[in-house]
Amino acid sequence: MATAAPGGGTAAAPGGGGGTAAPPPRRGKSVNGGRGVVAAGFLLPALLLLGALVLYPIGFSVYRSFFDASGDSLAGSGGFGNYVEIFSDDTILTAVRNNAVWVVVAPTVATALGLVFAVLTERVCWGTAFKLVVFMPMAISMLAAGIIFRLVYEQDPERGVANAVWVGVHDTFAESAGYPKARPLPVHPLKAAGGGAFVTREPVRAGTPALLPLVGVAPTDLPSDARPAKAPAPSPDGITGTTWLDFTRGGGGTPNTVDATERGLPGMSVEAVKDGKVVATAKAGADGVFTLPAAADGALLRLPADNFRERYNGVDWLGPSLVTPAIIGSYVWMWAGFAMVLIAAGLAALPRELLEAARVDGASEWQVFRRITVPLLAPVLAVVLVTLMINVLKIFDLVFIIAPGSVQDDANVLALQLYRSSFGADADLGVGSAISVLLLLLVIPVMVFNIRRIRKENRR
Repeated sequence: MATAAPGGGTAAAPGGGGGTAAPPPRRGKSVNGGRGVVAAGFLLPALLLLGALVLYPIGFSVYRSFFDASGDSLAGSGGFGNYVEIFSDDTILTAVRNNAVWVVVAPTVATALGLVFAVLTERVCWGTAFKLVVFMPMAISMLAAGIIFRLVYEQDPERGVANAVWVGVHDTFAESAGYPKARPLPVHPLKAAGGGAFVTREPVRAGTPALLPLVGVAPTDLPSDARPAKAPAPSPDGITGTTWLDFTRGGGGTPNTVDATERGLPGMSVEAVKDGKVVATAKAGADGVFTLPAAADGALLRLPADNFRERYNGVDWLGPSLVTPAIIGSYVWMWAGFAMVLIAAGLAALPRELLEAARVDGASEWQVFRRITVPLLAPVLAVVLVTLMINVLKIFDLVFIIAPGSVQDDANVLALQLYRSSFGADADLGVGSAISVLLLLLVIPVMVFNIRRIRKENRR
C-alpha cells in the first residue's frame, strides 16, 4: 500500500509489493568509493621517485647556480654571476651557437630524409628490407656510433672511409701523383732552382741521354703503375732521358746509374728551358723514360715544383670548420630511420581515396605529395620534429667521442660544456648548474608546444 510522501509524491509502504526507491548517495564520497585512495597508493612510489630523481635535482641545480665554485657564497652580481659568465665566455657562447645550429639543422634534415624514405619505399617490393637497413643504426648506442664515425672521418685515406671515397673521386678527375719529399743528392746532375724546382747543372744535347735521378721517396709510396727504370736510348732527333728513384733496397747500386731493381718515377713533368722560357715539355712514363723534341737541344731540363707538391689527402672532416656538420651527419645517419618508421606508420593510415581522387583529377605525383600527403602528415611530422629537437638539445655522446680534443671548443654544445664545467680540470659547479638551468629553459618551450599540440589533437 502506498502512502503519501511529503511534497505530494507517493512512497511504497513497508512490506508492500511495490518497488522501493534507491537511497540517495552520500555526499562527500567518490563515485568509485575508496578506489581513489587505492590509486593514490599505487601512484605514491612513482611520485616519490619522480621527486627524488627529477624535481629535487632541478630545484638544487637552480639553487646551486646562484653560488660560486666553492658553494659557500653567492656568485658575483647579486648571485647572477654564473649567468653573466654564460653569456660572456667565448667557449660557452660557441656552445650556444652550435646548439642553435643543431636544433635547426639536425631535426629538419632527419625528418625530411625520413619523409622521403617513407614515401619512396611505399610502393616497392623491397621497401621493408630497405626500412630495416635504414632503421638498424637505432640499435647502436651513441657511444658505438661515435667510435664508428671517428674512424670514418679519419684524415688518412687508408683508414678513413670518407676520405678514401673523396680522394678516389678526386683522383679520377684530377692528377694527384706527387713526390713531396723527392730531392737530388749532391752527386746527381740536378740542383735546386728556387721555388721547390730542380734543374740540370749543364744543358742537354741531342744524341746524349739525360739522367735525372732523385732520392727521398719511399718505395712503398711510389705510384702503383711504377715499373723498373730503363736506361734511355740515344736519339739524334731529340732529347731522351730517364727520371727514376736512385735507390736500391738492401744497399748497393751505383749513383747516377739505372740499376736493375730501381724504379722509374711515372708522371714526373720535365721542362726544357732556354733563356728563361719553356720550349718543350714531357712526362715520364711508367719506367721513367721521357722524350723531348729537337727544340730542347741546348736547353736546361727542369723538374717543376708541381712534381713535389703534397698528394691530395682529402678533406679535414674533423677540422674546426667542418667538425659540427660532420657530427650532425652522423646523428642524421642514426635518427633518420626513427623518423622514417613513424612517418611510414602515419602514411599507412592516410585515406587512400583522397590520393586516388587527386590522381584521377589529373594531379601529378609531386602535387599529390605536396598538397595532400604532406598536409595530412603534418601531425606526425610535428611529433617527429619536436621529439628530435628535444633530443638534440641534450646531445653529448657524439660530440664528445667524434670531435678530437684540439677542436672540441669548436664543436662544443651545451651538454658537453655542462660536463666540462662541472667535472673538468677547472670544475665550477656554479657555472655547470647555471648551464643546466639554461638547458632546462630551452627545453621548456618545446615541451609546452608539444603539450598544447597533444591537447589540441585530443579535442578533435
